[in-house]
Amino acid sequence: MERSEKGGGADIESTDVFEIPGKDSPIDKLRRWRKATLVLNAARRFRYTLDLKRPRSKSWDEKSGRFRCNPPVQRLQSNRRSIHPVDIESRPPPEGFGINPQQLASLLRDKNTDLLKQYGGVEGIAKHLSVDLEKGIKDDPDELERRKITFGANTYPKKPSKSFFLFLWESCQDKTLIILMLCATLSLVMGMVTDGPKNGWYDGASIAFAVILVIFVTSITDYRQSLEFQSLSDENSNIQVQVIRGGRRQKVSIHTLIVGDLALLNIGDQVPADGVLAKGHSLSVDESSMTGESDPVRIDSKNPFLLGGCKVDDGYGVMLVTGVGINTEWGQVMATLSEDIAEETPLQVRLNGVATFVGKIGLSVAAIVFIMLFIRYFVQDFRHTDKPLIVVKRIVGIFSVAVTIVVVAVPEGLPLAVTLTLAYSMKKMMADQCLIRHLPACETMGSVTTICTDKTGTLTMNQMTVVKAFVAGELREGDEVSSVQDTVKSLLLDGIIHNSSGSVFKSEEGAWEVSGSPTEKAILEWGLKIGMEYETLKSKATVLHVEAFNSVKKRAGVAIKLENGEAYVHWKGAAEIILELCNKWVNKDGTESSLTEEKVEEFKAVIAGMAAASLRCVALAYTKIGLAEVPQSEEETTNWKMPETGLVLSSIVGIKDPCRPGVREAVATCQLAGIKVRMVTGDNLLTAKAIAQECGILTLNGVAVEGKTFRDLTDQDRLLFAQNLEVMARSSPTDKLLLVRTLKKLGHVVAVTGDGTNDAPALHESDIGLAMGIAGTEVAKESADVIILDDNFTSVVKLVRWGRGVYANIQKFIQFQLTVNVVALTINFVAACRSENVPLNAVQLLWVNLIMDTLGALALATEPPTDELMKRSPVGRRDPLITNIMWRNIFGQAVYQITVSLILYFSGPVVLRLKGTPTTINALNNTIIFNSFVFCQLFNEINSRKPDKLNVLKGIFRNRLFCGVLIVTTVLQVLIVEFLKNFFKTTKLSWQYWLVCIGIGFVGLIIGLLIKLIPVPQKPCFGMTSKKKHLWHRRHSKRESHSRHGSSMSRNLQQNFMEKKVTLQITN
Repeated sequence: MERSEKGGGADIESTDVFEIPGKDSPIDKLRRWRKATLVLNAARRFRYTLDLKRPRSKSWDEKSGRFRCNPPVQRLQSNRRSIHPVDIESRPPPEGFGINPQQLASLLRDKNTDLLKQYGGVEGIAKHLSVDLEKGIKDDPDELERRKITFGANTYPKKPSKSFFLFLWESCQDKTLIILMLCATLSLVMGMVTDGPKNGWYDGASIAFAVILVIFVTSITDYRQSLEFQSLSDENSNIQVQVIRGGRRQKVSIHTLIVGDLALLNIGDQVPADGVLAKGHSLSVDESSMTGESDPVRIDSKNPFLLGGCKVDDGYGVMLVTGVGINTEWGQVMATLSEDIAEETPLQVRLNGVATFVGKIGLSVAAIVFIMLFIRYFVQDFRHTDKPLIVVKRIVGIFSVAVTIVVVAVPEGLPLAVTLTLAYSMKKMMADQCLIRHLPACETMGSVTTICTDKTGTLTMNQMTVVKAFVAGELREGDEVSSVQDTVKSLLLDGIIHNSSGSVFKSEEGAWEVSGSPTEKAILEWGLKIGMEYETLKSKATVLHVEAFNSVKKRAGVAIKLENGEAYVHWKGAAEIILELCNKWVNKDGTESSLTEEKVEEFKAVIAGMAAASLRCVALAYTKIGLAEVPQSEEETTNWKMPETGLVLSSIVGIKDPCRPGVREAVATCQLAGIKVRMVTGDNLLTAKAIAQECGILTLNGVAVEGKTFRDLTDQDRLLFAQNLEVMARSSPTDKLLLVRTLKKLGHVVAVTGDGTNDAPALHESDIGLAMGIAGTEVAKESADVIILDDNFTSVVKLVRWGRGVYANIQKFIQFQLTVNVVALTINFVAACRSENVPLNAVQLLWVNLIMDTLGALALATEPPTDELMKRSPVGRRDPLITNIMWRNIFGQAVYQITVSLILYFSGPVVLRLKGTPTTINALNNTIIFNSFVFCQLFNEINSRKPDKLNVLKGIFRNRLFCGVLIVTTVLQVLIVEFLKNFFKTTKLSWQYWLVCIGIGFVGLIIGLLIKLIPVPQKPCFGMTSKKKHLWHRRHSKRESHSRHGSSMSRNLQQNFMEKKVTLQITN
């Protein structure tokens, strides 16, 4: 097979139809593997795969859930243009309100500014809806319920999920089971004719019963899986929205939003419903999801209309909700779409390849067995039969055995075990604060070799407090600013209050409640401590213009006009960046002094001292502007650039954000597991290094650098440099994206955390995008594969653990199932070569298939991950599914079980000293073979729990489902042998023979232990082409080379780059 390596962590282009990339698989690749798959039940096998008939987005922003040019949207837009006018004015408004829902819907649908003016503008709409534009609606349950009943809830009707009977119907579509049911019917009819109704119905009924049992058990299992995936889908759509109710900011579910709510919008948020802009600054939204237009739309007093489902592109604002749920265009679109999270995973596709290979062997064996039994019957027994019905009955029986061998041989449950373990794992991951958005992410996490993590909120607690402040030329502790001049304090407090997206609310008890981002909250709380009267000062100034904070400029600004007519521009942002924009500073007496070089160095030393103490440094500055410079119209304000230079430095604050408990241990766990943790932050380099050392990220040979330095390197130097890069400070989203691409070129499987809108490209480009659930914007979440609900790095480590657990569980199940396949096929094949007396008949094989597929998957695919998994190296995505250890275990167990079964088959009556008629002895011997075979599988199931460990019983009782499956299987086996003998063609066994069967199975446990003492080579022996082996050697040698030369490379980096005149910060 011809292959080419893209380089690094990027997926390797391959002609192998059963290999697909982890993200954005091409449609032709998905079609090819499905066509190449040997499948008995396509409806069931391809249930959790992507619907290739539905249109797919290509770019990262379209992939993030937008519905640009979606047919339902186009139909709605067409319908909107063709709607005939309706006399909505004639409908009376609901009691207590001055406007009805139809009028509100018409207003938003047509974006009718003339109609808005007739209602009195936004203020008039608020009056009609009984809403205070400052405090919102009353936070009263009765009032909320009244509005919900009147204007509707923010939900839309969803298409009903599949019922259990639909799963039952899909299970019935298995071709082999259909054939077996036909065989059962024929056998039933002919048996009753030839042997009489009393005894002739057993053969046909037993096959039919076994088939029905298989159908019901698989349907129940599949239905439970679908419920798990449905709950995941519901959780994904449960967005949290900030609203103002009763004057207080609070977070509510998007589903509880009601008409009249004041919803807060920030960069990256999804507009949660239809509404109009109550107030805001520099607000623009991306309406491409609804209109198809890619250019951002400016939202202001002339165009205040906001459509639900759109994304906030810039600025911030407060929206008055006027339409929710099905009364919005977004709700109508979503009601026409079915939520489909089905998506095949690379592991699932690879398992289909394994199942196809094994199935083809099984088909060949089944065909040979049928031909041999068919020929033998006509050569030996046909001449002794004079009734045609008996001949037909025997042929049907032979055909049933052959078809049942196909059922057992084609491991339908192997690929479906992936969905079973994913459904189980995702439920557990939710408890560990990890919400999976894309199924392949679960297994890809097991292959991650590096994690690029944010600092704030992920490694730290996101509970910020101002602990130091440099004000009026003095470094002070916290709120010790009582000696500062009133004029200085007044300007400082104006900058804190107005240049903030946070807010302060005073409760009825008199306590202050501060809301906003952690940094905003910390500065506002500091302002309250130094005497800030929030409501009074806020009312004394008018906001003229706002520039919202963004991660590129790393600052935010506001222009205000005071009561006395003076105008000021206040800036706040990264300390060293704000310092560069200043040419003056405020001294003790409140006068402004020039910022000399000596003073600049003094301020830099203050910043460095705070940063070395792990403090986030934020500077506040201002400049006075003349009224003539202030725009007089909204159009001029929109394009006005506030003064950014010649500022006056008013203060530098040091904000403490302590590290999260357990982070250092979590980082150490990653390092032990062969995963490199790298910090990527927008903070000061010294602050980043201090936190990184505290968390154990920055090591002796590690490198810390600013984003600009990394960005300016050549591609070749960047590849050399990135391997030992552990901290990137003052990084922009572009730097993060560049780092991800560089690491992938180096061969890494990269996981990246992100929370901002600008992080979306890096989240999409990485192998695993991890968005923050608390601090993350909706754009970041929709671009991610996993949402970390508590923003905690320890949850990321738990996700890696689960990812490795998924892969390990699948390998356990493969080992178990292939062992059963090999043994069952070999026994029946050898028996067919000798005589027509096959020890495992059709009904028994169906029972074995149930043990092997459904019950085996339940037992082994739901094993919780162990700590040992985090002591191994990451799983290579191109490593063979079946390792040398697994091959050793499969062959060892298969040889033992085949040997014992064939000894019993050929010499059982002699070895066990069976007595009775030949028919009785044969029935007893076959029952012992069947019973021993089942108990061998039960004990082999225990063996498969830990393929590479001697103690397979460790932790077995903690997995209740595993124990339950073993107990249920044992009980059913006893019932089959002792009470259902006519159906399964068995005979009752004495307690001595039961001990023999159990003993044979138990010896398999000991054999498994002895087999594990046999050493195996690390180099893959089977399942890899020569080209794959070459790539395997190349990748592993590359890892060893990086490990061996990592230290020497770090020592040479400084000298290497100094020659290129690049300033780097290298930690020794």
